[in-house]
Order: sequence, then C-alpha cells, then structure tokens
Amino acid sequence: MSLTFDRLRRANLRRAFDMSPDGVDVWDNSKWACALAGEVGELCNKIKKGYRGFSGEAPTRAALAGELADIVTYADLLAAKLGIDLGVAVCAKFNEVSQRPAIASPVRLDD
Repeated sequence: MSLTFDRLRRANLRRAFDMSPDGVDVWDNSKWACALAGEVGELCNKIKKGYRGFSGEAPTRAALAGELADIVTYADLLAAKLGIDLGVAVCAKFNEVSQRPAIASPVRLDD
C-alpha cells in the first residue's frame, strides 16, 4: 500500500474528529509538540536498549517501524494544527538541503 502525505492528512483529521469534535484543536501546539517528542523519545529508548545490549530488549525491526510511524503521524498532526502542508514543507526543505555547498546533491523532490 502506498501512502502520500495528503492521504495521511485526510485520515489523521478524520480520526482526530472521531476522537473529539474539536479535531486537532483539542490540543494546543505545545501539547502536539510534546506528543511528537514523546514518540521520538520512545524510538530513542528502544534504540538505546538495543545498543546497551539489555537481554531480551533489543528492538525488532517491526518495533522500530512502529515508532517511526508514530513519529510521522504526530508530525502530521502538529503540522495540521499549524496549518502546514507537510508534503510541501518536506519537498522544500529536502531541496534546500540538497543545494547546500556541503551536500551539493542534484537530487531533488518534485514540488
């Protein structure tokens, strides 16, 4: 199954409205940002446990994929709250970084 930022946004907003009549406005920007940071923290904690070699706590690929998916989902919810089209923002930033002298890559994302 292929996913676009537009498809994710539509599903995210529908689910947010299913959970609350206020949708993404149920939380302010700082609460959405904290939720996003919490998901990043969960990913980092799984990776930390893996490199520290805690027995039985090394993360599986599926567990890491799940945390990354949570991060993308919360990033889109925060972007929705801020009125940012995440697909447009990612393309613009990717292209900007490709043009930096230290990177100097011809690789660009279509707008």
